[in-house]
Amino acid sequence: MNKKLNTLFFILGATVFNLLVMIILMVILFGVVPLLLGEGLYRSVMPFLVPILFIAAIVATFFIYNAIMKFVTRKIDMEKYFHPIFKGRK
Repeated sequence: MNKKLNTLFFILGATVFNLLVMIILMVILFGVVPLLLGEGLYRSVMPFLVPILFIAAIVATFFIYNAIMKFVTRKIDMEKYFHPIFKGRK
């Protein structure tokens, strides 16, 4: 396989991984918060809490993905296997 195909597979795999992590975090958050708040309080604050939990899942996913990418870039020479996505100005 060439660098462009490696890059395509990496981007697709990273996107799927990112979405899976976000879905897992959302399920965890939407499952744990009602247990912590109690059923009555959760039902009363649910309209306000759903967007906050959704944004919290997105932010947590960003930090998890960023940490994993830093680890991967330290272990693998990305320039050797992947085509640059953005080119610098000449």
